[in-house]
Order: sequence, then C-alpha cells, then structure tokens
Amino acid sequence: MGSLMQAVVLALATTTFVLGTPLVNDLEPGQDWPPRNSVRQPSEIAESESEKVVKSPEVLEKQPTNEVQNNVEDVVVIEASKEPVNEVPPEVPQAEPLVNAQSESDSAQVKSGNLKNEVERVDYTGAQVWKVSTEKTGVKQLLRQLRRKNLIQTWAGNGTYIDVLVKPHAVENVTEALNKENIRYVIVIENLQKMIDEENPPLDENEAELQDRRGHRMNWKQYHRLEDIHGFLDYLAKTYPALVSVKTIGKSHEGRELKLLRISDGKPTNKAVFIDGGIHAREWISPATVTYFINQIAENFDVESDDIKNIDWYFLPVLNPDGYEFTHVGDRLWRKNRRSSYGVRQCSGVDLNRNFGYRWGGKGTSNNQCSEIYRGPRAFSEPESKAISDFFKSSAANFTAYLTYHSYGQYLLYPWGYDNVVPPDYKQLDALGQKMAAVIENTSGYKYTVGASSNTLYPAAGGSDDWAKAQGIKYSYTIELSDTGRYGFVLPTTYIEPVAKGSLAALRVLAAQVNKE
Repeated sequence: MGSLMQAVVLALATTTFVLGTPLVNDLEPGQDWPPRNSVRQPSEIAESESEKVVKSPEVLEKQPTNEVQNNVEDVVVIEASKEPVNEVPPEVPQAEPLVNAQSESDSAQVKSGNLKNEVERVDYTGAQVWKVSTEKTGVKQLLRQLRRKNLIQTWAGNGTYIDVLVKPHAVENVTEALNKENIRYVIVIENLQKMIDEENPPLDENEAELQDRRGHRMNWKQYHRLEDIHGFLDYLAKTYPALVSVKTIGKSHEGRELKLLRISDGKPTNKAVFIDGGIHAREWISPATVTYFINQIAENFDVESDDIKNIDWYFLPVLNPDGYEFTHVGDRLWRKNRRSSYGVRQCSGVDLNRNFGYRWGGKGTSNNQCSEIYRGPRAFSEPESKAISDFFKSSAANFTAYLTYHSYGQYLLYPWGYDNVVPPDYKQLDALGQKMAAVIENTSGYKYTVGASSNTLYPAAGGSDDWAKAQGIKYSYTIELSDTGRYGFVLPTTYIEPVAKGSLAALRVLAAQVNKE
C-alpha cells in the first residue's frame, strides 16, 4: 500500500496536465473543444489555471491488467454485509434471442453485419412475458433448463421473482413445466409484438407541426432515432454557443458518431458530472431520460440553481448507437453492440457494460460470443467503451460523479458490481442514494431500491460504474429506470416524462451534494 501511495503522489507531483476548457464551442459540432478563454463567458470570470484543481485518473489507467487493478481495489474495499443476496442468477441476462439470431441455428431471422445492409425485423408475435415466483426451491434450476432448451429468455427480477419471456412455440411446454412443479407465475404481457407495435405511436398533427417550427425534432412524447438525438445536440450547440458545446469522442463499430455534449458557464471552480445513456440498445427510456436532462438544463440555465450552474455537465445520450439503431429496424430487444461476428459460432455483439477495464472478465460475464453478457475478447476491445476511457484520460475536468442510466427495475445502485463487496465510502454513497430515491418517489411516485450492485441484484464485472469508481470518481451510480416489469423494456411513451421528471429531481439532489464537497 505504501509503494502504491508513493506512486500516486509522485505521479501527481510530476505530471503536467493540459487544461481543457469546460466552456463553449463556437466551432461546428464535432470539432475539437475550443482553447481555454477563446470565447468570453456569461460569468465574465477570468480563469486562472492555477486556481483549478485537477484530479488525475491516469494513475489507475496506465496498467489495465486485472492484477494491478485488483491490488489497487483491494486497498479501498471492505467486506459487504453477510445478509443474503437478493440475487438474480448470473445466467439471467444470458438468454438467447427469441428467433435464435445469435445461435448456430439456420433459422435465424436477423442478418448480422452493418445496418447499411437490408435487415429483416424480428417478429415477437405470440411471445409472452411472465412474472415467475422464485420463492420455491428449484425454480431457478428449472428456468436454466428451459433457457438452455431455447424455450425462454430471462429479463430481470429480484429475490422473489424473475421476468421471463416465453417464446411463442414454447407457451404450452413452459406452462406444463411450471404447473408440474406447482410454481406460481403471472402473465404480464400476453402478446409481446402487439406491445411493441403500440409502444411508440406517431405524433398528432399539431405536435408534428410544432416539431418543424422549433428547429429540432426532439420531444419527450416519443422515442427518437439517433439522427433526431444527434440533431438536437447540434441544435443546442448552435443556439446556446456560450453554454453548450458538442464533441465527437469516437465512432462505433459501424462508424456512427459518439456525440458528447457539455453544458458549462466556464467557471474554473466548477466540478464535473458525466452522464451516459443507451449502453444497452433495447433500453429506450435511458436516452429519452438523458436528453430530457439536457433540454431542461440547457434551455433553463439562466434560472437554474447555483448547484446546477456550478457544475460542468457532460452528457453522452447514446453510448451504443449501432445497437440502438438496430432495435428500431431489426430486433427491438437487441441488447449488445453490433461487433461483427467472427469464428465458428457467428454471433454478433458485445455487452458494453461488461467490457470496461476494471475487474474485466469476472463474475456475471461470459466468454461465449452468443451470450447476451459476452464481455468481448479483452477489456476495452470495443470502440464505444474505449472512447469513454480515452476521453477520461485526456480530460482535465474535475469529475466527482458518474451516472449511467439503464432499465429496468427501479434501482439506484453503487459499486461494487464485480463481487459482494463495497468501497470504504459506501455509507456516503448509500446515504446520497437514499436521498435521491426519496425525491424520485415524492416527485413521480416511483419507488427505487438503493444498494450495492452485486448485493442488491447480482455480480457483474466490467461495468462502467465500477470502472468510474476505480478512477477516483466518488459518486458513481447505475440507475435502473422504470418500470418493475409490467412493460419491462417496452415502456410506453406516456411514461417518458414522469420517469424523466423524477430522475431530474434526483439529479438536483446529487448536484447539491457535489457542491457541498
């Protein structure tokens, strides 16, 4: 531990940082951040580089191997509670796609590869979603057997139930299997394709006309395609050049831009918060919520609280743009990115939230390309996750919080996710999480469960929140948005604004805490 601390002190003492600006971009969206003080800011506060405190994430990032990272992490964790874990088994997210699109079967209905090629939609007609009680001994084992036979997918759950997608050809067999063992279940979605068809209805004529007048197509009455989201970010950068700037920090496997938007008044004392969405393609409520934050803060910055103004906000609404687009044109329930298939099995995609370089390859991950929690061939093997890592290496912003938005389940989770342990400051993380959960419930009525990821749900190594915490970012959370299973991943558009408003209220609580420290 002594040698590690010496190394950290030495690195901080000898490293020279190039201070980037948290300010405005008067360049075209996608170009480099402008030089510091290149544009006069609304605050009219002259910046002094000597006043800005810079925290280095690079000390921990120079050695991406598990051995070095584990040594660092073992210094700062304490053992978690010995209470029983409300665990969804690690295999729960690993289910094969409905039409076996990733398996070796010749019946696959989805063409892999670039979306520029013609794509055939996956049809979920007749598929159902059941809520299966897991209180009886042997239920999880039976579900594993049904999953291996490609009769079901498992979605999410907690210590008392698991949501199960029952494939149309398997309804009779699965019913018989559960009834035989007297296992209780409730059918929550009788026809999944019908639910998908009704999830994102077109706008009425008045709203469509308003869309054309305001200069961008975004609203929070619909789930939008990537083109609309990126157009919205560019619009804000051009409309509010003293506050908003946009940068492309990388490109996806299929060449789509990873657009990062920053909102800042340029004060040198500002701390920074990083927020991402859409790391899992099918979780549409996540980009919708993150873009809602962007709109509210950018459009109302002049009347915002000092807690909001004193933070440099960084937003990456769609971290997985290829997968997100594929859910709109190919498979609504696609989870991973769109890495091209390789090898014998011909299975596409990597779970980006198992690909980050802290404790990569551990519990809750798979080395099977056809698994929905496939971790990739190595840490940061994917351009999408690597872009995040590279950005943090090069940024001089004083990041004190990292929020990654997912769905579903209504959980507010903090590290560690890789195993049933917690960091030394977990009580502070839990206390802030409880405050955020309380304001969500007061604002929107949704009740969130707060806890350490592995202890509250199940172990999952290689997640972005664990990685962010390992970089020294104190308040690192994964937030699983609504609902708790009535609609699951296919949440109707009427829920967008209530979910986003509650989440924004929680974000204000986090901002207040960040500004206290």
